[in-house]
Amino acid sequence: MPHYSMMQVDAFTKQALSGNPCAIVFDADDLSAQQMQSIALEMNLSETAFVLKSTIADFRVRYFTPASEIPFAGHPTVATIHALMETNKIAFEGRSHTVHLEMKVGIIPVDIVRQENSTLIMMTQNPPQFLAKYSAEDVMPVMGLTPEDALEGYPIQTVSTGTPHLMIPVKTLATLKHAVLNHTDYRTLRDNSDFFGGPHLFCIAGVTEAGDTFARHLGLPPDTHEDPFTGSSTGSMASYLWHYRLLEKPHFIAEQGHWMNRPGSAQVEIIGERDQIEAVRVGGEAVTVLSGTLYI
Repeated sequence: MPHYSMMQVDAFTKQALSGNPCAIVFDADDLSAQQMQSIALEMNLSETAFVLKSTIADFRVRYFTPASEIPFAGHPTVATIHALMETNKIAFEGRSHTVHLEMKVGIIPVDIVRQENSTLIMMTQNPPQFLAKYSAEDVMPVMGLTPEDALEGYPIQTVSTGTPHLMIPVKTLATLKHAVLNHTDYRTLRDNSDFFGGPHLFCIAGVTEAGDTFARHLGLPPDTHEDPFTGSSTGSMASYLWHYRLLEKPHFIAEQGHWMNRPGSAQVEIIGERDQIEAVRVGGEAVTVLSGTLYI
């Protein structure tokens, strides 16, 4: 029976059983897309990562949610780099090293920085695309909220640094806590939209003293109903915040997952001017939860 080495890693955290879990399957070159999709459904996590050989980068990776393949994702990138380091597939001397991952969106550079008591894994996301805008009247009721709950004076808009997410700024943490996705209405909204990465609702306030923002990322079955920490949409959110002058400085701490009892955080940096963002860097730590063998 064919078998594959694999790991499960919690990303954007330094504490096991928090942050966002990701399964990583190594040496997956002979797996078909259908098999990868079936494995992702079996794992039943936000994403499952598959590591393959690349002729143009250090590794090629493919990311699957339980429902579909996605071209780019943040927490699987952090988790995959951590797993490759843990299995000695990435080895380097000194304090820092850059790994290039081939994805459907192109080549993504990931910096590994060894710190005194931790290792920071920092990915550079693509320059943002600011896409369609939506009215609060059409969107907020789908999230179980009222149009007045949206942050006044700022658009609800699709933004992509690799995956198009719907950015929904809200007024307060209390508002954010009450959001509940209406599955039927959301399917209708998504089917007539330009985003597929999901709705990312956020507030300019952390839930701890360290945080500058807090977010919730909602979804539909068979995907998870809520993502503990979403690295790709954090990049889109950072672009939105910088572009619309909701941040004073181009670097901040993003928090997510605390209300799910899976607290996660990321260091975020925006590179470029507000109207000419060149790249977004999102990074964090990761922890191995388990390793084993997959038999299919």
